Amino acid sequence: MAQSLLRVDHLSAGIEDKEILHDVSLSLAAGEVHVLMGPNGAGKSTLGHVIMGDPAYQVTSGSITFDGADITELSPDKRSVAGVFLSYQAPVEVPGVPLMSYLRTICDKRPELKMKNREFRTHVTALAERLDLDPSYLERELNVGFSGGEKKKLEMLQLLLLRPKLAILDETDSGLDVDALSVVSRGMEAYREECDGALLVITHNTRILERLEVDRTHVMVRGNLVAEADASLISQIDAEGFERFEALLPQEA
Repeated sequence: MAQSLLRVDHLSAGIEDKEILHDVSLSLAAGEVHVLMGPNGAGKSTLGHVIMGDPAYQVTSGSITFDGADITELSPDKRSVAGVFLSYQAPVEVPGVPLMSYLRTICDKRPELKMKNREFRTHVTALAERLDLDPSYLERELNVGFSGGEKKKLEMLQLLLLRPKLAILDETDSGLDVDALSVVSRGMEAYREECDGALLVITHNTRILERLEVDRTHVMVRGNLVAEADASLISQIDAEGFERFEALLPQEA
């Protein structure tokens, strides 16, 4: 068995006094593609945010190990520098922050990604064109006035720019039309081919998985991981939904 890049061991976490994740364990090796599925409100996005270190959530038990190091207590910026990336279901607008300056700043946190100004601008412009994102948007403020599809394309641009070891994509397909969904799928495929990174894809829409070779599928219900199998589980969920997985919950859940 390949050595784990990400290992979540008996993780419980929540927000304020509400526990959302219950004794969650999973592992993902370098280069693998895992899919996390489940009904709305199952805790899937919470798991992504907890792995990224979102301070809104508190870990009450368990641990998160990434690339051989315990990152349970690390801040999000340190996890990012270590090679963890999270795309947001609903990227926020940040007025007053020039997009190109933002991209340059996040790259400068990673010495291996530093480039001279002209080289950096040329590289980012090429990525934007590749993802059908108008390069003029690079001169605007971060996500301000962007459509939902443009925001998701920008997240794919950041993914290809940062080349993380692990990318957690939280409902990246949410609200996208067919054309934008195709571009996002191409971005994911390019990341896999060019960066050889690992993916944890949180999704309801199996169409976004069509270009990917999925290694493992996980199902979450009410904050519990209740099933894990190979890619064949995706087609079963497509056909039958999540109702049968309710019966797999621990009795106390």
